[in-house]
Amino acid sequence: MAKGRSKIRRHIQTSDKRLREDADVNLPPIKLDFLRAITDDTGIFQHSKFGTPNRLEGYTTDDNARALIAITKYSQIEGDSKSDRLIDTYLSFLLHMQRTDGKMHNFLSYDRNFLDDEGSEECIGHTLWACGYVLNSRLSAERRLVAKELFDRAFRWVCFFKSPRAVACAILGLCHYHKAYTDDQNLTRNIETLSDELLDYFANTRSGDWRWFEPYLTYVNGRLPQALFEAYRETKQARYIRVAEESLKFLLEVQIINKQFVPIGNYGWYKKGEQRSFYDQQSVEAASMTEAALSAYRETDNCQYKAMARTIFDWFLGKNTQNAFVYKSSTGSCYDGITEKGLNCNQGAEANVCYLSSRIELQTTK
Repeated sequence: MAKGRSKIRRHIQTSDKRLREDADVNLPPIKLDFLRAITDDTGIFQHSKFGTPNRLEGYTTDDNARALIAITKYSQIEGDSKSDRLIDTYLSFLLHMQRTDGKMHNFLSYDRNFLDDEGSEECIGHTLWACGYVLNSRLSAERRLVAKELFDRAFRWVCFFKSPRAVACAILGLCHYHKAYTDDQNLTRNIETLSDELLDYFANTRSGDWRWFEPYLTYVNGRLPQALFEAYRETKQARYIRVAEESLKFLLEVQIINKQFVPIGNYGWYKKGEQRSFYDQQSVEAASMTEAALSAYRETDNCQYKAMARTIFDWFLGKNTQNAFVYKSSTGSCYDGITEKGLNCNQGAEANVCYLSSRIELQTTK
C-alpha cells in the first residue's frame, strides 16, 4: 500500500475558490463537556477506554500542561469564570509534579504516587510552554505568579536538552514569556540561542530532497517550524522564518495527498530514504500541523497557509483516508486517531486537548 501511495500526486496549492468555500464552512462549536468528564480534582486522566476515563493509567504532566494551554486559550475568548476550576486543577497539578531541583515528574498514579524519578526533556518543555502561556494571559496575577515560579525553576535545565521537540516547546514558552515581559533582553537572547540550536539540527540533516531537522519524521512534527515562526515574531531574525517556511513546506509536501491531510503514521514513522508509514494516524499530528500553518499565516500573511490549516483541521471532520469523523460532536470529544481498519475509538487526554487547542486557534486567527 505504501509503495503505491508514494506515487500519488502531492498538492500544496489551494485555489481562491477553495479559500471561499472554507470560509463558508462553519466550525464545530467549542464544548468542554468531555474535558470536564476526563478531569477529576487531581488532573486530566491520561487515557480513556472508549469514552470512560481509565483510572489505572493515571495522569501525566505532558497532558496536564497541554490541557492548561487549551483551557487558558478558552478562557481568553470567553472572558468568564466557567473554566476557572479546570485552570486551577491543571496549574496545581504542574506545581505538584515539579521536583525541588526544578525538574518534573511526568507520571502520577490514580492514588497520587509518583511513578518515575524524573520526566523527559519534553515533559519539562511542555511545562515551560504552558507556564509561558499563562504568563501571557489575562488570568489572575496570582495564577501568573505561580506559572512564573514554575517556569523559572524549570528553565535551568533547558541548556541540557537534546530533543529538538523539547527545544521547540521551550521556545514557544519563552516567546509567550517575552510577550509578558517585553523589556527583558535576556528572554530575547534565550529565544535566539534555542532557535539557533534548531537551525543547527536543520543544517546538519538537510539535503536536497529532505528538508528537516532529523533523518526521520515522527510525532508532533509541526511544533518545530511553529516554534521558529514564533521566534521570528519575537526577534525579527530572518533566518528563523526562512527555515520555518522551508521545513513546513516539506511537511506539507509529504502529508497533503490529493488535497487531504495524511499524517505520518506512528507504526513505523518515516525514515529518510525509506517508505513513509500511513497508519496509525494520531490526532495530535493534525492539531500540531494546524497550529503550525496558522503561525505561518500570521507571520507571512500568506492566505495559502490559512487554507492549509483548514485542510489539515478537516482531518478531524471526516476528510481523511478513512472518511471517519474523528471529532464526536455529541459529546465534544475527540478520538485518539485512525488505524488502517478505521477509528481508534479511545478518547484520551492528548487527542482531546490538542483538538481543542487547534480548534480555538482557528477561531482566533483572523
